[in-house]
Amino acid sequence: MGFIKELFQSKKRKEKAQKYNIGMKKTRQSVFNQLDELLQKNVKITDELFEDIEEIFIMADIGVNTVISMVNHLRENVEVNNVKNAEDLKEMIVEEMFKRYVKEDIVDTNLDTEHNLAVLLFVGVNGVGKTTTIGKVAHLLKQKNKRVMMVAGDTFRAGAINQLRIWSERVGCDFYEKAPGSDPSSVMFEAIQYAKKNNIDVLLCDTAGRLQNKKNLMNELSKIHRVIGREIEDAPHETLLVIDATTGQNGLSQAKIFNEVTTLTGVILTKLDGTAKGGIALAVKDTLNIPIKMIGLGEKLEDLEYFDIEEYIYGLFADIV
Repeated sequence: MGFIKELFQSKKRKEKAQKYNIGMKKTRQSVFNQLDELLQKNVKITDELFEDIEEIFIMADIGVNTVISMVNHLRENVEVNNVKNAEDLKEMIVEEMFKRYVKEDIVDTNLDTEHNLAVLLFVGVNGVGKTTTIGKVAHLLKQKNKRVMMVAGDTFRAGAINQLRIWSERVGCDFYEKAPGSDPSSVMFEAIQYAKKNNIDVLLCDTAGRLQNKKNLMNELSKIHRVIGREIEDAPHETLLVIDATTGQNGLSQAKIFNEVTTLTGVILTKLDGTAKGGIALAVKDTLNIPIKMIGLGEKLEDLEYFDIEEYIYGLFADIV
């Protein structure tokens, strides 16, 4: 458990994880502080204690199936290692969360933008913060001296086009749009031609987020993928699902649906600082094996962070380990 000591005792790590520490305060105080109280109150490890731990994890939106599997594994470890003291469960829980997310793989959270023309496709239901996220990603990439262009692919809502245009002006990047009601695939096609002629490095493409008719959504996203892939080899290089973390298990349902209709390469969780249900990150990775690429920990342009599992766990447990 050396990495746990390094995680919670290293001054360098604490400084690096400050945004997570501050941003995940609600989850920590409302949910995981209860875990601390529970383990302090109970000296012995009993079946009732494990049931209470399950309940706390479910409240954190880690997801029922993930929680049951985690707690069963904890039970096994307690038995194998002959652990008697409830206080000793803290480090075991932290280690279990870390291993369950990583699954012995190297989880790459970097956005795949190292191409002559990189295409990042953003999907997600309306209202999750997709437009704002695109704006923040554009700002981040501009700091790396990338020439970025936003593409207004949600042509069914004039408001979505206008919002994206405002963000492009705020960030100071190129913008491509067609009239409301245009075929989204034609917008992508023309945007790619423009980008090739004007030395754009990265396209950030918005899409409509209507889940009412899954078949229509599937057809639309499939067509967009075909058009982009025909014009640029291996594109889109990322298909990123934006989820509002405050929606909890509804966000996991959205991830399941979008993963059925398109090939997701990652998830961006918005508004993680505004919820007590921060366990959704673990639920998405464990249930669907889709990595969390970025998380929103505030409203400022700079408050979109590349996801770091160690800093995330630090944010959950900073007060109690």
